[in-house]
Amino acid sequence: MKAKVLLSLILLCGSLAAPLARAGDAAPAATNNAPAACELPSYLLTSESRLTKVADALKAGKPLDILVIGSRSTTIPSSESSSYPARMEAILKEKLPASEVVHVSVEIQSKKTAEETASTFVKLMEAKAPTLVIWQTGTVDAIRSIDPDEFRSAVTEGVVALQNAGADVVLMNLQYSPRTETMISAPPYLDNMRVVAQEHDIPLFDRFAIMRQWNDQGQFDLFSPSRGPELAKQVHDCLGRALAQFVIDAARGEPAQQQN
Repeated sequence: MKAKVLLSLILLCGSLAAPLARAGDAAPAATNNAPAACELPSYLLTSESRLTKVADALKAGKPLDILVIGSRSTTIPSSESSSYPARMEAILKEKLPASEVVHVSVEIQSKKTAEETASTFVKLMEAKAPTLVIWQTGTVDAIRSIDPDEFRSAVTEGVVALQNAGADVVLMNLQYSPRTETMISAPPYLDNMRVVAQEHDIPLFDRFAIMRQWNDQGQFDLFSPSRGPELAKQVHDCLGRALAQFVIDAARGEPAQQQN
């Protein structure tokens, strides 16, 4: 029962509330036309690991096929064009040469643990054959209190399966919500995802730290109980922008610039 209640609360976080109004958020940043609310320090978008297959595809002018494997928080009901995968695709098309073909598809693995999701990867990769897989995981495992060591093993097996199928991999961790922070223990799952990323030399997109940064700095009010689609769209837009820049920098081996 507790797990079901927690899962309901986590899924509610996908339908976020309206952001706190700040004078500084009203005007878009001049550097890249991104909303000021999307601002992030560069260290949150920096990875020492390279996306070599993405780099090769971009260098050769080949299509860049990206597969996002996630949960319900990957989507926005009735507004898929506003979800972070769709926004990432749009921003990549803006930032990359006009001749570059970019396609982002989404595979929803709702309410599945990392182990359950990883068990589908062989067949999924045979069907999709993407250049890059962004695997969003950890939330269901934290809600169900899956043993952290078992979680790490499952993530490791999933990463190996994706790499053996010929794809670059980016791990994306849990989303942050101050309303559920005291109800689930996120650190063991965050730490284990970081360990797997380091062991396999793959980038980790730290969604948890990024969303906490936005909440703590007042860019978005992720605690408010008055939830609506507008905040969800704004947060997904910022996540999509950050993720697009993260992928480009990891492919080019360049240090991240502060996200404005």
